[in-house]
Amino acid sequence: MTRDLVGENRLLRRRLEAYLGQVRDNELKLRRFQRHELRLIGLNTLPELIRELLYPDRSEFRWDAVTLLLLDPEYEIRRILAERGMPPEEHPTLLFAAESGPVDQLFPTSLFPLLGPYRPRYHARLFAPALGRGCPPLRSVALLPLVRHGRLIGSLNIGSQNPDRFVQGVRTDFMEHLAAVVAICLENAVNLERLQRLGLTDTLTGVSNRRYFDQRLQEELQRAARSGEPLSCLLVDVDHFKRVNDTHGHLTGDAVLRQVAALIRGQLRGSDVLARYGGEEFAALLPRSGPRQAREVAERVRRAVAGSRFPAPGGGHFPVTVSIGAATYEPARGPAPDGALLVGRADRALYEAKACGRNRVVSAGPLKEPAAWP
Repeated sequence: MTRDLVGENRLLRRRLEAYLGQVRDNELKLRRFQRHELRLIGLNTLPELIRELLYPDRSEFRWDAVTLLLLDPEYEIRRILAERGMPPEEHPTLLFAAESGPVDQLFPTSLFPLLGPYRPRYHARLFAPALGRGCPPLRSVALLPLVRHGRLIGSLNIGSQNPDRFVQGVRTDFMEHLAAVVAICLENAVNLERLQRLGLTDTLTGVSNRRYFDQRLQEELQRAARSGEPLSCLLVDVDHFKRVNDTHGHLTGDAVLRQVAALIRGQLRGSDVLARYGGEEFAALLPRSGPRQAREVAERVRRAVAGSRFPAPGGGHFPVTVSIGAATYEPARGPAPDGALLVGRADRALYEAKACGRNRVVSAGPLKEPAAWP
């Protein structure tokens, strides 16, 4: 009888110690998650937030792979990051979906974290960018749905080489809370960027305004000088725009400017800058683009506008064309110029395009001597 009591007491003690150990582990885990969440909440910009998500402190979490998939149908987030000096292509673990389908497929039955074994068929595309050649394979994963207002905006994906790290059936309280915090932080960061951009956006066309262009021009020139990569500038002018206003009215003229802006935007990369420069004139900056690439882009823009249909108020359509001047700063030819000089070269090329009959592209010629810029 005494032996039975002693044995039962020992069993109860072991269970109590195991329970207390689990409590201590959960307390440490809670503190780690709280510290992480407080860091996320305290960050001021979208690039800072995404860097914290993609590159967490490994000494705290010991995660072997982290990727972030974001729904970005309008290319807005990618454009913001590129403009903020965080080009998405330099961060392969940052993934984007243009449609909701790829994100919805990750969580077909519920909007709760999914924990379980790593299955290449379902998870390879999510985690391949995080795994270098020769890295040990992942054995378990946790997919955290990022939900705002009842809809998925993305997924935070965590992988481990430990098969027991993320298993089905365990409590996911910490993961659910982290996912909610991340979703709120992302939404707030994007909204803040939108508010900041409002003062730098042309209200008629929805593209950037002259003030924003001037600001980015100096930044891109300095970046080109540091990287040694060329920077091209396009000036796009709507041909005979006064005739459009006089013939069809100013409301139709406004509609033409909106459509032309959309057509130009459709030919540019997410990292390119497009602004309404004034009146019927648009300006574009093309980082990492030399004279040949700039001319190719300009020709695509010219053809896109010339091949479009512009509706007239009383029915039918009328043609619209654009003239384009292009100029390029090539760091190998000399130090970065003042932004006005680069735009001035593009403007002179635009003037030549208009003088030669319009609906054409003219490129500023190469510099003869570096000291002779522009």
